[in-house]
Formats: sequence, structure tokens, C-alpha cells
Amino acid sequence: MADPTNVTSSFNQTCDPVFPSVNIFFVLVYSLVFLVGLLLNGFILKFYIGQAQQQASSSLMVYLKNLTAADFLLCLSLPLRIANYGSKSFIIQRLYCSCGTSAFYMNIYASIIFMCYIAANRYRKIVHPSGTHVLQSVRAAHIISMVTWVFLLAPSLTYSILFFITEKPLTFTPSRCEPLFSASISLLFKIVHTLCSIIFLLVFISLVFFYYSTSRRVLQAQQRRLASSEKLVKSRRNMLVLVSIFCVCFVPYHLVRLPGTFLWNSCSVGPVLYYLKEVAIMVSVFNICLDPVVYLFFCKTFWAQVRKMSRRVDDPNEQTNEPGE
Repeated sequence: MADPTNVTSSFNQTCDPVFPSVNIFFVLVYSLVFLVGLLLNGFILKFYIGQAQQQASSSLMVYLKNLTAADFLLCLSLPLRIANYGSKSFIIQRLYCSCGTSAFYMNIYASIIFMCYIAANRYRKIVHPSGTHVLQSVRAAHIISMVTWVFLLAPSLTYSILFFITEKPLTFTPSRCEPLFSASISLLFKIVHTLCSIIFLLVFISLVFFYYSTSRRVLQAQQRRLASSEKLVKSRRNMLVLVSIFCVCFVPYHLVRLPGTFLWNSCSVGPVLYYLKEVAIMVSVFNICLDPVVYLFFCKTFWAQVRKMSRRVDDPNEQTNEPGE
């Protein structure tokens, strides 16, 4: 049987080209996204801290707060990713591959799942505007959010612990994490990636269904000339914003994710799939800059706070009443 180190070294030399100019591009783009995302999500976080003395008024606010937390944590995980692109240090590479990737992807999928919760919450509100389902209660929203974080945290911790226990010894610094994977980590990696792809597919189908159903209700209300048609049009617009952000950020990545997971060690397509995946991941990270648009459309309290702050700049003595969610 061939020595794994020699095999991996051979693969690194023949199938794993490194383009420094591309890495510089990634460093610059991720640095810009980090600064913009930190500014926007820091502002939203400040808003929620200002509301800390008040209990969440609705399940929607609970999900919005968790989406904020996921985006902010994702933003905090970017410096390690940037350092990995800009440095040739094996210590940084090892730290990134063991902890950085798990934290990065955990918060990516937290954003995906909580976007689905927000859409489902608004859809339920449209279908039953006067009724309150048990799953729409604030208590249920807290429980669902906690279970979601535990569900995401468990495989992330398992991956990080297993990585340190079974890490393969190398004589070189790889440009990506896969050469560091043992057989058990590679298997776990593929299983988790497959499950994440299933989660994405289920969320994508759900969002399309929610938007389609909302559009049908808008059309029916307009044909019957109902008084609620204007409100439904706004709900459809809000749903369209959410679905559009989801598609722009996450669809490209998942189109190349599964092929990249199973064909990374192919000399013919592996390097191409690697850089396609890296570009798609970069696009998905733009989510932290686009999610503030979700807060503006879905949270009236947040929008009122923004308007109030802008008016204070023009007139410090002016006061504005904030509408509820």
C-alpha cells in the first residue's frame, strides 16, 4: 500500500495548483465584506441591545434576532478565513481547517434555516391573519431556535474534535483542507455536506411554495377587490425580498458543492471545482450584507428606529412614535 503522505504530496504537486493572485483577490473581497457586514450587523445588534429590556413581542422578532446572531457570528469567522488566504502558515491552516470551517458553515446554515422560519412565520400570518398557532408563540419560537442551534452545533463540534484526533501528518502546507482529512473525517465531511444539501433543498422548495402561495392569494384578493389586497401585496413584496436574497446568495454555492465534495481529488476537474466553489462561497457570504434589507422590510420597529435616528440628525428635539411589529 502506498504511503498516504507521499500520495498526498504527489496530489498537491500535480492536481492542487495555487494561484497567489486569486488568493489576493479573495483577501480583498472578504476584507471588504467583513468591514461592511460588521458595520451593518453591529448597527442591528445595537438596536436589539437597546430593546434588551423588552421581551420579544412576537415569534418573528425571535427569528430575526437569531438571524442577526448567525450573521454576526459569521462575520466574526471571516478574519480567520482571510488569514488562511493570505498566509502560508501551517498553524493558521490547521486552525482554519479544524475550527474555522466548522464555525463558518454552521452560521451559513443557521442563516438559511432562520430565513426559512421567517418566511414560514409570515406565510402562516397570511393564511390565518386572525388566528395564532401554537408554533407562532414566542415560547415556541425560543424552543425551535434553541433546538436549531443545538442541531447545528453538534456536528460542528464533532468535526473539530475528530479532526484533532485523527489529523494526518503532512510534510507540506496544503492549499486546502482535504489533504489533512483522515478517512473518518472524509466520510463525516461527505455525510454532513450531503445532509446540508438536503436542508438547503427543503428550504428552497419551502420558500418557493410560500412565495407562490402568497402570490396566488394576492391575485385572488385583487380579483375579488378585497380591502386586504394592499396588505397582501406588501406581504408578497416582503416574501420576494427574502426569496431573492436566498437565491442570489445560496443557490450558486449548492450547485457546485456536491460535485466539489466528491470530486475534489480528481486531477481533471478537482482544481476547477475548487475555485468555482470558493467563488460561490464568497457570493454566499454577501448574505451578511444583504440581510439588513430583511429587517427593514419585516420589522416595523427596526424601520421606525432607523427613521427616528435619521430624524434626530435633522432635528434633535423631534420625537417619533415607534409602531409595533
